[in-house]
Amino acid sequence: MGDDTWADLADQFADGAYATVKGRVRTYVMHRQLLEQLPPSPASVLDVGGGAGHQSFPLAQAGYEVTLLDPSAAMLDKARERLARLPADTQARVTLVQADGEHAEEAVRGRRFDAVLCHGVLGYMENPEPLVDQLCRCAADGGLVSIMAGNAHAMAVRPALERRWEDALASFDATSETGVLGVPTWPTTVEEISALLRDRDVEPVRWYGVWLFVDWLDFGGTELDPTDRKQVEAAAAVELEASRRDPYRAMSRVFHLVGRRRPV
Repeated sequence: MGDDTWADLADQFADGAYATVKGRVRTYVMHRQLLEQLPPSPASVLDVGGGAGHQSFPLAQAGYEVTLLDPSAAMLDKARERLARLPADTQARVTLVQADGEHAEEAVRGRRFDAVLCHGVLGYMENPEPLVDQLCRCAADGGLVSIMAGNAHAMAVRPALERRWEDALASFDATSETGVLGVPTWPTTVEEISALLRDRDVEPVRWYGVWLFVDWLDFGGTELDPTDRKQVEAAAAVELEASRRDPYRAMSRVFHLVGRRRPV
């Protein structure tokens, strides 16, 4: 498995990032988008790089059979902690597997899933093709492939809102950046990932934005209170609507692309 590069970031990511308004909005918006595209439960879902289960455990609670695959032992420990707090019937629908996404097909022993998720993982890879190949291989005929990644078309937004003007100017032509967790990332585009999917018999069917207004407020220095339930729900409703509409979705710092595997 190699070194656990996420060991030092597991607490910050699993306990910190998802507890913010941005984290809660991401989970809500992605969940609603997935439910628009997923087959009915109890369909099988493979969550590649699923971390602590923030996106896939709600699907398990909704009746889906979830396999969460992640290379990080620290992240899987966080997943176990969170899973233990859920009802027994939900726990029974979740399987945890420690493996790299680039070896997902081998790790699940060739099983094909009704949906394969990969959210927030491709951006940490300079070359996403091997992982995209595995995602498509693990999808059953007619199955869904769901990818969330950083939007290269919006790379200048964060440094501009942080008033790092030289960095913002350079971002228009940059191919990588240092992400909010302090590690290198390689944003991509809907067009690039769509082409990779089509080459692997997966036809893109819909794409959405994920973060827009809450992202801009955060980087602009406006703090949103995650304990203010009314405000969080209102923000999530606005973000969900923006995620489906042009030009807003194209301005989001993250995109969510959904494709369906063609029968071969």
